[in-house]
Parts: sequence; C-alpha cells; structure tokens
Amino acid sequence: MSLRSLAVISLLGLLAACSSTEPPKTAAPAKPAPNAIKLPESAGPLLPYQRQLSGQLLGVPAGAEVELALLVIDDRNRPQKLLSSTKLTGNNQSLPFQLRFNPEAFPAGARVELRGRASQSGVLTLHLPSVLIARPDTQSLGQLQFFKAP
Repeated sequence: MSLRSLAVISLLGLLAACSSTEPPKTAAPAKPAPNAIKLPESAGPLLPYQRQLSGQLLGVPAGAEVELALLVIDDRNRPQKLLSSTKLTGNNQSLPFQLRFNPEAFPAGARVELRGRASQSGVLTLHLPSVLIARPDTQSLGQLQFFKAP
C-alpha cells in the first residue's frame, strides 16, 4: 500500500469519527427579545412573617453585577447588621428588584438603610445613595437612580 493511499484512508477515518449521527437542529429554542425586561424570579407569595421592598433601579449598564443590602447602621454611618440582600445583573434598562426581610429582625429605634453598588469585572463603578427605611412594612420605593462611584 502506498503512502498516498494510507493518508487518504486515515483522513476518511478521521472524518467518519468526527461526523455526527444526529440530524442538525433546524429551529433554535425561542429566546426573549434583547430589549425585553426580565422580571426578577419570584420566590412565591410573601409568607406571613415576611415583608418586601420593591422598585426599579435606573442607570445600571448591561452585565453589571448589582448588590442590594438592607443594613442596620450605627451612629458613625457604619453597617452593623445585615437584614437582607440580593444580587441582580444589569440590563441597561430599568431593573426591577424585590428584597424580602423579616420585620421581627428590624431593630426598634435603630437606623435601617437600603444600600446598593454595581460592579463590572470586579471593579466598583456605581453606587446607590442610601435610602432610609423608617418602618418594617412592605413598601414600593419607586425608581432609584445609580450614580458613578467616587
């Protein structure tokens, strides 16, 4: 057998091994439109012991990782206790959020704030000015604007 015949047979064997027996997919699964607003995944109805903060985050670029936290703040403006937190991914549009918490963990007489930050590739790029949460009730905070981090 010549070297040329051996090369052709090897090439045909390689092509046969790499070929797929499954027919190609003709229809791709339906994808949401790129401009569609993705609502946060709901964890079901509020339980009797839960309350919820909700609203829309503005100014978050696509792909940015957003962290929201409900914190107890001391007299020196330092976080002392985390009551609840959530992470979202920016979509360059109004970003809906829901943050559930237990009102029994809400300390009487203490200052509680909603704080937020957004980062891209691990770099802090935006922050949410602190929002004072005066009472442990379910509330809609409306539209909250992110600003460039200092």
